[in-house]
Amino acid sequence: MSSSAASPSSPVLAVEGLCTHFFTHGGVVKAVDGVDLSVDAGEVLGLVGESGSGKSITGFSIIGLVDEPGRIVAGQIRYLGEPLVGASAQRLRQLRGREIAMIFQDPMMTLNPVLRVDTQMIEAIQAHERVSRAAARARAREVLAQVGIPAPDERLSAYPHQLSGGMRQRVAIAIALLNRPRLIIADEPTTALDVTIQAQILYEVQKLCRDTGTAMIWISHDLAVVSALATRIAVMYAGRVVESGPAADVIRHPAHPYTRGLIDSIPSRETHGQLLRQIPGMTPSLLHLPPGCAFHPRCGRADARCREAPGVTSAGPADAAPADVRRLRCWHPLEEVA
Repeated sequence: MSSSAASPSSPVLAVEGLCTHFFTHGGVVKAVDGVDLSVDAGEVLGLVGESGSGKSITGFSIIGLVDEPGRIVAGQIRYLGEPLVGASAQRLRQLRGREIAMIFQDPMMTLNPVLRVDTQMIEAIQAHERVSRAAARARAREVLAQVGIPAPDERLSAYPHQLSGGMRQRVAIAIALLNRPRLIIADEPTTALDVTIQAQILYEVQKLCRDTGTAMIWISHDLAVVSALATRIAVMYAGRVVESGPAADVIRHPAHPYTRGLIDSIPSRETHGQLLRQIPGMTPSLLHLPPGCAFHPRCGRADARCREAPGVTSAGPADAAPADVRRLRCWHPLEEVA
């Protein structure tokens, strides 16, 4: 089915029951275990959690970049109504770069070290469109300027090793924007950037989504960045989404103890000069997850019931749009979601 056949009212991306497992000599690693997500046109979904929570593997699964020994074992991924699980490699190549783009945390996963920046950007455009080299170069120059790169003509003629780490990351972000994709998956793309450039990138991302209807999944461990950017937030822990809802609601009224712990670990004016609170313990090994709620060994509210897996509870007005619904996976929430 072509993506153009999808209903205009359907989400750009819908993920249902996604399970991505890695089959290792030590056992089965359930990196993603029953994840549900959806992103509408013009929306930014913040996917938040500690390292090892399954955020990046969720992004790689959506775009079809999970290598052996990993594979999707269950669930559905639909882009504009088109199923991507089981899609041919040729179809995924057609979508990647043009309609679905990914910004990697390490820019050298995007950039070829032996090709000049202009060669890589021009090829990224001409792989999907019939345009002249001059027109493609002009677009590349425009997008480099858009992400705050000074003297873009000089940068186009440079090799990746001639650029700083922050500059390479901005080039990688620019390449993702080249073909004006309908969906962008951004995996911690501003980690290597200074605060000023980070703010510029966040502004450009919000403007892009607002003006063009681009949908975006912004993967990050930094709730402060996500709260300023995202329309909705989904919090992941040990391969599962434990809380999700409108960004303002999740930040102001977190219901899951893990979400509360992430928020408390962010420095603020109120905590100046004080030791930051931290979540006790460590993220569990995905090879040896505790029974029931995976967070219960670190949770101050846990009891015997938490050794059973909690279901997902939903709350919101009866006529609420899916984007306005709060979802929670916890036996003992900090407050009832409403």
